Amino acid sequence: MQETTRQAARQRRRRRRLMVGTTTGLIVTGLLVCLVMTMRPDRKEEAGQAAATAVANSQETLPAGSPGHSASPSTTSTSSVTPSAGPTTPKASPSRSAAPASASPRKAPVTTSPGGRIRPKVTYPGVATVYKAGVGDGACSYGPSSDMMIAAMNTTDYETSRACGAYIRVHAANGASVTVRITNECPLPCAPGQLDLSEQAFAELAPVSTGRLAITWSLLSPDTSGTISIRYKTGSSPYWCGIQAIGHRNPLARLEVRTGGSWRQLARTDYNYFLSPDGSGCGGAIRLTDIYGQQLTVDGVGLRPDVVQPTRLQFARH
Repeated sequence: MQETTRQAARQRRRRRRLMVGTTTGLIVTGLLVCLVMTMRPDRKEEAGQAAATAVANSQETLPAGSPGHSASPSTTSTSSVTPSAGPTTPKASPSRSAAPASASPRKAPVTTSPGGRIRPKVTYPGVATVYKAGVGDGACSYGPSSDMMIAAMNTTDYETSRACGAYIRVHAANGASVTVRITNECPLPCAPGQLDLSEQAFAELAPVSTGRLAITWSLLSPDTSGTISIRYKTGSSPYWCGIQAIGHRNPLARLEVRTGGSWRQLARTDYNYFLSPDGSGCGGAIRLTDIYGQQLTVDGVGLRPDVVQPTRLQFARH
């Protein structure tokens, strides 16, 4: 009996020790959890810090042109100081021997307005560069030039060959000047207002070694005793033809052919031919209009490809 009582007492003591140990463990665990939670940063603060870091990193790597991006201005020149700054070959199928099925050329929009970018009685600021013009042929498809006082017009003012044949008076700051005829196109990076002069023309303003010169220029209606000629493009026929006017005193605004008792305006290409894709009007009367609105009607010109056929006509001087 006494042994049973002692065993029961020992069991009660063990249960009390287990309860006290468990309670103590729970209290310690709770204290540790509270301590950890107190020391840990708030999640919202972490998110804000992460966002700020991302923004900071993105600002360091902004691409050129993005808002807030700062870049040094470009120092790329539109033309080299060397004499080969401009084009040395015509652009986009200007050759007179090119087949009519050549790659699609740029075409000026057909319009009844004679105005273009280059206007009379306006002085344009720009820069003159210099190029080796060879025999003087260029994007305007005139062929070799007997007079090397020629220039290439920047693409913007070239305006799909509307500048072809224009006479331009060029003035330098040193007082020198020269008159040139536009026979070529100066492609990008030639800027609006820029003229690429033949070496012979540039030498009238400054030594060719100068390479680049600030200028002003304006359209000129020169005194000339020459008359206009007409040329049909190689490959022209009653079913397709390209027509070109050569030697006009003033820039051409449009070229029309007579079809069925009326006049049809032809689209102008960047290589300075006016095209009749279905052959209508080919070999018939031609009407030329200059930028001043003067009109000349050319009769008696045969459909003879790649033959320069003179007329007795010329626009009046302005």
